Amino acid sequence: MSLTVRILLALILGLGCGIAIAEWGIAAGADIVAVAQPVGKAWLGGLQMPLIPLIFALLVTGIAQAATTARTSGMAGRTIALFAMLLVASAAVAAIVGPLMLHIWPVPSGAVGALTGATDLADVPDVRPSAQWLLGFIPVNPLKAAVDGQVVSVVLFALIFGFAVTRIAPDRKAQLTGLFEALADALLVVVNWVLWIAPVGVFALALVAGAQSGLATAGALLHYIGFIVLICIAVTLLVYPLAMIWGRIGLPRFVRAALPAQAIAFSTQSSIASLPAMIQASDGPLAVRETTRSIVLPLAISLFRITSPPANLGVAIYVAAMNGVHLGPTQLVVGVLVAAIVSLAAVGLPSQITFFTTTGPICLAMGVPVEALPLLLAVETVPDIFRTLGNVTADMAAARIVDQGAGAGD
Repeated sequence: MSLTVRILLALILGLGCGIAIAEWGIAAGADIVAVAQPVGKAWLGGLQMPLIPLIFALLVTGIAQAATTARTSGMAGRTIALFAMLLVASAAVAAIVGPLMLHIWPVPSGAVGALTGATDLADVPDVRPSAQWLLGFIPVNPLKAAVDGQVVSVVLFALIFGFAVTRIAPDRKAQLTGLFEALADALLVVVNWVLWIAPVGVFALALVAGAQSGLATAGALLHYIGFIVLICIAVTLLVYPLAMIWGRIGLPRFVRAALPAQAIAFSTQSSIASLPAMIQASDGPLAVRETTRSIVLPLAISLFRITSPPANLGVAIYVAAMNGVHLGPTQLVVGVLVAAIVSLAAVGLPSQITFFTTTGPICLAMGVPVEALPLLLAVETVPDIFRTLGNVTADMAAARIVDQGAGAGD
């Protein structure tokens, strides 16, 4: 039985027990919750423990590799620049569409705090961008920033450090990147250990949530699934006009070319499994040259997940709404930038780890509680289908766009 299935079963069982305690007034309910609450918090603490150093190590190695690739090939450089622009733009879509959706289709009544037990509304004070505010992001003391959980400063330092690594002697660069790769590997072992007991932690957290909020918890989870799926669909639909305008291809033709790879993506939830179909589409209806396709598609599968920033930012926006946290424009802008950058940290990681390494830093940067993330991971299977669908669609559009740009320059 896969870890995802075990976590989902633990969620269902924990919610069932918690809702039973809330709805039927079981006598020993208070004692059960008192035992489960510290268990869930201890597991969540173990999951948060390696998060900051892991993000730093993954970002340094990811940025160093991407920068090196961009410098060795002009087309690769243009491709990575296109990816970066589209990742920021896709995250901005979530920052605009997400709050609007929650205004039109709000979190179910009585579900505020359902997943974490919060009862009071909280304000994340917004700030007016200024020189002093921008200077506050400069990591004067990176170690202190990491200790204090100042994610934006840590991410900024990782960006600078990653680019700096590409400028030193090749042998020193290999030593340094090897060190950070080893650090990331060791921290991933720790994360895997924590995830191995995830069913216990998720069961405990779900039981507490169900006992405190009853059926509102289940309603909030279903609402959350619909919210993230709609954000992914919105981003995917925006890929089509991009392909038409920048890729100079008719809509019917692009739709026909993308369908086989999309079908595989929908059924397997794997961009890699869709690669043969994407190659076929590139060689056929998309009419992408082999030299372009052989560079763009491997890079896209490795670095370009267009739905990750908007979906991950959507998670943070939803968790904020669940906890009654009102986000200001500045927090949303910070969330957009962090979401786009940390998507690089998800390269080649299992989906369970990816969820925490990408959504955790966004929540921390925006001042959003992270206690609900384990429960949202348990229902990530359905949104993940639409994440993959959007990623594959964008990969094929990017191949066409880069190829058209290269052709115009010939």
